Amino acid sequence: GHGPWQSLNRSALGRDGQIFSWNVKQVEALFVASSITSTMLAISVPPELTDNLHTDSGAIKLASIDYGRIIKEKPFAVLYPSSLDDIRTLINLSYSSSFPYTIAAKGQAHSTWGQAQANKGVVVQMSSLNSFRNGTGILISGDRSSGFYADVGGEQLWIDVLNATLARGLSPVSWTDYLYLTIGGTLSNAGISGQTYRKGPQITNVLELDVLTGKGEFVTCTSQKDTELFYAVLGGLGQFGIITRARIVLEPAKERVKWLRILYSDFSSFSTDQETLISTTGPSHKVMPDYLEGQLLMSQSPLDFYPQSQHQKITSLINQYGIVYLIEVATYYDNKNEDKRVKQMLKSLKGFVHGFVFEKDVTYLEFLNRVHDEEIVLRKKGLWDIPHPWLNIFIPRSRITDFDNGALRNILLKRNFTSSTVLVYPLLRSKWDERMSAVIPDEEDVFYVVGFLDASADDWETFDNRNKDILQFCVNGGIKFKQYLGHHATKEEWINHFGSKWNTFQQSKARFDPKMILSPGQRIFNN
Repeated sequence: GHGPWQSLNRSALGRDGQIFSWNVKQVEALFVASSITSTMLAISVPPELTDNLHTDSGAIKLASIDYGRIIKEKPFAVLYPSSLDDIRTLINLSYSSSFPYTIAAKGQAHSTWGQAQANKGVVVQMSSLNSFRNGTGILISGDRSSGFYADVGGEQLWIDVLNATLARGLSPVSWTDYLYLTIGGTLSNAGISGQTYRKGPQITNVLELDVLTGKGEFVTCTSQKDTELFYAVLGGLGQFGIITRARIVLEPAKERVKWLRILYSDFSSFSTDQETLISTTGPSHKVMPDYLEGQLLMSQSPLDFYPQSQHQKITSLINQYGIVYLIEVATYYDNKNEDKRVKQMLKSLKGFVHGFVFEKDVTYLEFLNRVHDEEIVLRKKGLWDIPHPWLNIFIPRSRITDFDNGALRNILLKRNFTSSTVLVYPLLRSKWDERMSAVIPDEEDVFYVVGFLDASADDWETFDNRNKDILQFCVNGGIKFKQYLGHHATKEEWINHFGSKWNTFQQSKARFDPKMILSPGQRIFNN
């Protein structure tokens, strides 16, 4: 199913004079095109792609699933590129055809609603480029005076970027919680974590991009050159081009991390102290943590982070309040004076439960790669490759208390979803670039990330229905939220999502991918 493509023994002349081969015996020779009733039209496949284009069941199956394991759409073929020219040839072939097929670039497929899939199209397995790079996928340059940066292939993993830069005493400045994701994947969304309030999302820490557009054009773009493409692609959900290289901002790396979890019995104190810690003014500014997130602790939440001797005490607190809120902070350091900084930071906080501050001291690498340790445990239990009906939303600061009362307590807690992993933490509008495609709530300076990160082997619909109820609660209450990493059922919903950015988004699509070839799994233009 993935050997050389053989010529067919019959052909038919299309209305425009183009020769098409009909689907007779050898289905493997039919490259994606279009369907006229039950007949698949085929186009000639260039020799350079024949060995790299797979239609075997194993390749198709892998390309039909993602981390969410909810949506499963089969492509017609999977390209394992041996060079960037292979991808360009694939796009050019579709773009020049009267019956263009869709193309999805697949990195780690950590999406949860089929965003990296291409139903009856072609999936490009980007990791195949590693052999083409031959060790050149991560190149570090710069100096102290002008700044350091890394030129990174779009198929590279953030964990590999971290290891390569740490070897030089450097590090990217903005991260995601999980590092086994590709550069192209996170930059097509935004890339957020606990550093975002301070350093901005990953998309605002990019100096330059190489992009292969939906017209098969290679373009190097920056904030000064081919700016429309540069800003469109960052946070653009793969709609305008495939990121083949990104120039990432680096800074000197610290060696160790003070990692704290601070527990709260009420939401008001929890959110007030979070906002105190991210404030760029006032006495707490000098002790701002390098990382800040927040979570919920409920009756079925794991307590692995905490000393075994403290589990009963924490469980009693959870039983008393139903939900315990925790602020998770980290400070990076090289010397032994960090205890003073931590004490000053804690002194600026007013509402935590005394006696419920827990601290670890770990290496910088251990902290940034912390989720991988959880992955290993879950894989051993068979709980990694199961459905993940996730919901991630941005909530304006002015409505976050209403959201706590209506969604966290009256839906999550009241319906006993006490095993859910729920993140809640604030971000600053000033750290985002409105010219980029990524969407955040309008107007307010502070907004909150709320992530419901559930997994269910046999009942994912229950969690998905709960998520729909949470969204409906927001709609009914007039909470002007925005989904992050989300999915929408109709084009009208996408238009509402992008709001004032929709016209620009649509114009960029018409310019860079006019035949709507790229990233069909987002279902924005291919719905």
